Amino acid sequence: MATRFTRRQFIKLGTFGGITVMFGRLPSVQAREVHSGVESDDWLAPDGSVKYRWDAVRKVTGDKVFARDFRARDLPGWPEQQAHGFFLKATDVEHAFEDIDLSVLGPDLQPDRVVRYEDMERDKVSVPQPADLGQGFYGEYFLLPRGKTAPLYGHPVALLIYHDADRYEAAKRRLRFEQSAVKYGQYTGLKPPPNYGAARYVRVGGAAPDDSAAFSPMQDAVIWGNFDGDTPTWPEPAAGGMFVPRSVMLPHRGGGAVRDAEQVARETYEPMKRGMAAAKAIEAEIEAARKDPSKLVLHRQGFSQSIDPSAMEPDNGNAWYDAATRTLHVLIAAQSPYEVARVAAYMVKDNARFPVERIEILSGTTVGYGSKDHSIFPFYTIAACFYGEGAPVRLANDRYEQFQLGMKRHSIEVDITLVADRATGKFEILKGFYNCNGGGRANFSFSVAQVAATAAQSIYYFPKSDLATAAIATAAVEAGSMRGYGTIQAMSITELLVDEAAAELGIDPIELRRRNALRAGDANTQGAVQLGDPRNVEMLERAARHPLWLNRAQAKVKYEAANPGRRYGVGFAQVQKDYGTGADTTALVLEFDAHGKLTMRHCVQEIGTGATTAQQVMVQRLLGKAPDVAIFGETDFQQLPLKSNFEPFTITQQQQDELARDPYWVPYILPAMSASNSVYFIGFGTRQAAQFLLENTIWPAARAIWSSGPAGGQLASGYMTAKDLRAVPGGIGGGGMATIPFEDIARKAHEMGLITGVAVHCFSRWEWARADFDIPGIGMKTLPVDALAVRYGDGAPATLKARMQTGGYDFIERSAVHFPPAQRNNAGVTTYTPAGCLVEVNVNTFTGAVEVMSHHSLLDPGNVVVPALVSGQQQGGVAMGIGHALMEDLPLYGDGPGNGTWNFNRYTLPRAKDVAVWTQTAEYLEPLTQTSPPKGLAEVVMIPVVAAIGNAITHATGQRFYHLPVTPTKIKKAMTL
Repeated sequence: MATRFTRRQFIKLGTFGGITVMFGRLPSVQAREVHSGVESDDWLAPDGSVKYRWDAVRKVTGDKVFARDFRARDLPGWPEQQAHGFFLKATDVEHAFEDIDLSVLGPDLQPDRVVRYEDMERDKVSVPQPADLGQGFYGEYFLLPRGKTAPLYGHPVALLIYHDADRYEAAKRRLRFEQSAVKYGQYTGLKPPPNYGAARYVRVGGAAPDDSAAFSPMQDAVIWGNFDGDTPTWPEPAAGGMFVPRSVMLPHRGGGAVRDAEQVARETYEPMKRGMAAAKAIEAEIEAARKDPSKLVLHRQGFSQSIDPSAMEPDNGNAWYDAATRTLHVLIAAQSPYEVARVAAYMVKDNARFPVERIEILSGTTVGYGSKDHSIFPFYTIAACFYGEGAPVRLANDRYEQFQLGMKRHSIEVDITLVADRATGKFEILKGFYNCNGGGRANFSFSVAQVAATAAQSIYYFPKSDLATAAIATAAVEAGSMRGYGTIQAMSITELLVDEAAAELGIDPIELRRRNALRAGDANTQGAVQLGDPRNVEMLERAARHPLWLNRAQAKVKYEAANPGRRYGVGFAQVQKDYGTGADTTALVLEFDAHGKLTMRHCVQEIGTGATTAQQVMVQRLLGKAPDVAIFGETDFQQLPLKSNFEPFTITQQQQDELARDPYWVPYILPAMSASNSVYFIGFGTRQAAQFLLENTIWPAARAIWSSGPAGGQLASGYMTAKDLRAVPGGIGGGGMATIPFEDIARKAHEMGLITGVAVHCFSRWEWARADFDIPGIGMKTLPVDALAVRYGDGAPATLKARMQTGGYDFIERSAVHFPPAQRNNAGVTTYTPAGCLVEVNVNTFTGAVEVMSHHSLLDPGNVVVPALVSGQQQGGVAMGIGHALMEDLPLYGDGPGNGTWNFNRYTLPRAKDVAVWTQTAEYLEPLTQTSPPKGLAEVVMIPVVAAIGNAITHATGQRFYHLPVTPTKIKKAMTL
């Protein structure tokens, strides 16, 4: 790559902490996305249907690049010389680290540079501790100091840098399993960091589901806890002082500052005391129910294991510090480059040894299943580059290193109690405790724990509930953001328990679910009401009519008679998964020129879900044309010069009211690519931008064309409004009018001086922000956006064109704004997607092996944007769920991945033979209306199959399993007892 970056290829992010940050795309990505604008010319059929993904040609021709594919010489402006680094890591977590011994390398493989903690301490290169994420989010040290005990298995103790790739590779292989390279001293015992947090969600509903609650988190308060060792302690009325939680962390997965504990105590102490009184009353009711023969009380313990994301691209990065220009160049593999940029600026802003005035970040496509969301790895890469002696330093995990260093799905221990009425089968109480093992680095552990507790209800309405959770620090490998995010762990156990309850009550398992399913308007266990109709009952009724379920008894008899030594079973489970973070944002620019060339610059980042395809289809459905130029992963919107304090989860109402007076302030600026948030939340902005142009530009331009000619044109004899417009093959039509090509509409819009470009920013805290805008030529409009800028057409008067001073746009200051109340943070979630799964298995009684024979998924995706993308996510999600249910498992401590010996030779992933490739089926509920929104669903698909398999194994063997995965060893042991 000898070409140089143009001004268009580097896009200014803004300034963080006085450092200018620039964002760019990988060179081959830029060549297609910026210059030609599209991946190919025929991905979208004339009728608007998708023939294949927008990036499909690059994928199948090997031109779809990842950060891992690049070296310094491939990057314009970077040096030819490439240095390589890798870590020595501690595998002893009970003795103090003493020193390293590289004698095993001999004289020929010694590193060119050894970097230790003392070097970084001297140079003020330290782990970032941004206030909005909380102290310890990324841990305490990059490299372990001498005399300190590793807080987790696999913690790096030294960085070895080589300027020769062959020597680097040879040394890395030599040291891979060499225990003698790291020396330990005094025995200290385990030294994990302090525990990450405890929370409790108590709700006591009214006499009916739609009555006001006596107590709920949304209405009153979440109860925050302290710790006595690893045991959570909760507020009690006490003489001489107020209960002060040690820390109050982000309530949800998007990030957020640690609130001042004393302030929280002052604000919520009295409500928390009332919540604890309600919790004690619930416990008393459970004890009374145990003695009441009319009640069923089930109390069980469960466990959901730690697993590896197994993303195709292991963690990697490449960074170069140019001392002459004080520029930090970074190539990263990250789901959210904007977050990396922001935290990187925070990390280096005060470093006098390596002063940084400018950061240039390159990123491209990645796939991480959440594991590349707020990972520490990019910051290890940045730290390493300061020791490259002028050469860029590349860190790239091999699979052994990825198992040892990469983030994992949290293991969670579950203690759960269900109370039901024997006569009616109606659920009365759910009480649970979810002990979340976060490993030795905080990351999002407390957030995951909270999501587990708030998701535990699955699809059911509980009049009373007490759901507590704790995020515990241990010596296990770091666990963080990963697909499922606490929900797969919690809901799987709930669904297994519901099947056992059905057996105890003598009620069909689907019928028991139907009696207790959440209906529209029912409150969840936080006291919030979810968006729209849950459609749980409809989905359950479909499952009950499926032949697999109707014929399961006869099929069992027939199969077992024909297959001696095998037991047949069918199982079912249904869940609903939240999507979104509680601080969801989106930003984009959509504009067209007088020739009809349509351009979209969008914040969405492609992480494998097909979001870049779907966003363009959304535009096509409204405007009759997909963008000619589409640029994704955009991080600078000069048209929207916004500011934020980046504390959407912990802001007080008073603070929000004061900050909202500034028309440039928003609670959060750009989204993290996580939480299945692209199709609904990020796509919401796409739809608003296209709708704005449809109503305020396309309609008046089309109306002018249809009204031209004799007698007022073709429109004069009828009646039509903007709501009658439709995207049709060839352009815009509707109302029986002749189709107008988009190019003709664009020409007319520019001629009339209409708005020909719009930039929007949207924010949701389980409710969309709304604002009033006085728009020239249109008047006052209330829109579900919190920032708006417009561009006027070529024929606009000079007075309007003079207003376009903000990135070539007219930034319209909002006249008034309504941001969702801060209290809605306590809602947990309000956007859900339901999913059910029927699974047919057989169990080999000699080996305990489970064979999945077929499975049938039921989903409610809302209005599907691209059906093939939904199908792909459904198939991949089910495979992940099968792996979680039956085979994927990582030991937590000394014999686990932190010891550096794990690879796919020891870690079992499902193969095609394990997932019933040729006998799987799925059905999708039709949207309730044409205006039903699309729903996020990537994560939910994998959840019901876990419990459905467990319930099928029970049907086959008569044994129940609450500890995942259900392995042949566990089955054989249970069947021989």
